[in-house]
Amino acid sequence: MNKLALYCRPGFEKECAAEITEKAAAREVFGFARVKENSGYVLFECYQPEEADKLARELPFRELIFARQMLVVGELLKDLPVDDRVSPIVGMLVGVVQGAGELRVEVPDTNDAKELTKFCRKLTVPLRAGMREQNVMAQRENPHRPVVHVFFIAPGCCYVGYSYSNNNSPFYMGIPRLKFPSDAPSRSTLKLEEAFHVFIPADEWDERLASGMHAVDLGACPGGWTYQLVQRSMMVHAVDNGPMAPSLMETGQVTHYKADGFRFEPPRNNIYWLVCDMVEKPAKVAQLMTDWLVKGWCREAIFNLKLPMKKRYEEVSQNLQAIKEQLDENGINSEIHAKQLYHDREEVTVHVRRMWSAVPGRRDER
Repeated sequence: MNKLALYCRPGFEKECAAEITEKAAAREVFGFARVKENSGYVLFECYQPEEADKLARELPFRELIFARQMLVVGELLKDLPVDDRVSPIVGMLVGVVQGAGELRVEVPDTNDAKELTKFCRKLTVPLRAGMREQNVMAQRENPHRPVVHVFFIAPGCCYVGYSYSNNNSPFYMGIPRLKFPSDAPSRSTLKLEEAFHVFIPADEWDERLASGMHAVDLGACPGGWTYQLVQRSMMVHAVDNGPMAPSLMETGQVTHYKADGFRFEPPRNNIYWLVCDMVEKPAKVAQLMTDWLVKGWCREAIFNLKLPMKKRYEEVSQNLQAIKEQLDENGINSEIHAKQLYHDREEVTVHVRRMWSAVPGRRDER
């Protein structure tokens, strides 16, 4: 198995391909990407047989911006016999995977492929039984063992492979299943909720998304992102010239400032979270976020960068590099991650965390 399959948002295959090609080359793994527009996935074929596995182990999945999932696959299985689809699939994995802890039968995130989901659900039970019989899968599910993926791109056609549970997306199809809260002011609320799931480990939520924290939401109207912070029992400074949802104002946790997000300065020095979803040029938003972090006005930031029509991967890379360089120049040790979330459209979501600063500043960093 010498290929990596990467799931992505349909329409962003070129960006996903450019990213994996660059990141693989940085690890001295060379190959070529096969791209089919609007297919919802990319194949990266390595020149050397063991190198797809090396990437799946060593290339940190969380460093990939446009990939929703990363797995090692073999050749495409075509024309699976209707009377026995299980045997050819299991046969691909015998001697390759042993004692896997989970099975996911998946499809690309396209309208055509979604018609196969019912079939995938039906196939999962006999497939799991067949894999356990051949010891491809362990008798019980185990979150610490590799995950087997069977990826159907068309009826009777699938890629078969595996991912490592410590370096993949834990979600089926790489998509967190989030329910839109009926009392939220806008659907954008799901972007921030998904960002929390993707960027912040579940066992750190109580510490880093704690009740009583102070947060600033720049460009807050009508309050989709503020809603998430209020749900976590934070005190929110919402900045926007437009109106906020009355339901949020009634909580008593939100102070609304009718001001320009680019000129606003925080009213207090214990702001932990800064969030921002403004429709503005990505470089301008990135610079604003960097200014807040350098000045110590916040400890963690989550923000969206709207993407141009062309050279989208290059644009994101340049902005992330500019943020890192400025934080480094100011003696600030940071963590920076970016992801095109399921609920994002022509944009990516960035998370930056100040770890510590060489210059005395925030009390919570001492």
